[in-house]
Amino acid sequence: MDRMKWAGRTGAATAVLLGVLLSGIGAASTLDSASPIELVRAAVANEVAAANDDSIKHMFRSRKQTPQGSQTRLYVETRSAMAGMTIAYNDQPLTPEQVQGEENHLAGLASDPEQLSRKHSQEQQTAERTLRIVKALPDAFLYDYDGEERGAADLGKEGNLLVRLKFRPNPAYHPPSRVEEVLDGMQGFVLIDPAARRIARIDGTLFKEVGFGWGILGHLDKGGHFLVEQRDVGDGSWDTSRMSLTFTGKILFFKGISIKSEEVLSEFRRVPGDTTFAQGVEMLKAEEAKLAENHKPGAETTSPKSH
Repeated sequence: MDRMKWAGRTGAATAVLLGVLLSGIGAASTLDSASPIELVRAAVANEVAAANDDSIKHMFRSRKQTPQGSQTRLYVETRSAMAGMTIAYNDQPLTPEQVQGEENHLAGLASDPEQLSRKHSQEQQTAERTLRIVKALPDAFLYDYDGEERGAADLGKEGNLLVRLKFRPNPAYHPPSRVEEVLDGMQGFVLIDPAARRIARIDGTLFKEVGFGWGILGHLDKGGHFLVEQRDVGDGSWDTSRMSLTFTGKILFFKGISIKSEEVLSEFRRVPGDTTFAQGVEMLKAEEAKLAENHKPGAETTSPKSH
């Protein structure tokens, strides 16, 4: 699943917000011939194609930092749903009892087809909302050229030229549903790799309070910010490498929203495209056991913190 894994990790507000094929043309010729909106449309078309390609799957690590502390998890993409296991809190390995709890939870999912189906359905719904946001990018904003920079090991494809485009709301755009409403108050910039036709970074800030659900469901405060970065993970596919979210607001007029998190994703490894959920669970358990062995006294240690 070569896609942006932005969605479904920080609750309803994030699901509303975060949503963010061509080949054979070099960066220089692309810059000479393509306008900013043409670059955006080509990159978005490629992101959508990648999101719909379910043949590429990875195992990877995530370290998420919030005001409450950090959580490090391992994930395996499977043909059924995402399998995930926590391996550290605040960079400290889990106790044996906590490890057993993680394994019991995964075993329960693997043995309950109905529960696994619900998990898959929720992931699909979140992915669809994300794609709606990505698909709206060419029409929702106006773009201006704002410079260039080079890709790095953790951003885009290392060494490739990245084109920076500033964006601001397009006054002619009318959100077709409440999912896209947040875009009306967003401005920022995107970095696009014109050779790979991929979005390396999207950085957006709310310059005004924005209601969603036509203001009935709630609002997000001015100053909210999100950043999503992608990179070539070394096998020709791209994946999310960093997500940063800071938002406040209200849902249904009285329930407060407060989201502040920084997540880094790393150590991507390809797994077979037909990996089952049960096989993914076994991969997670094997990796966790390897890490636990490394933390035994006298063993060469491997920190659970992502690099």
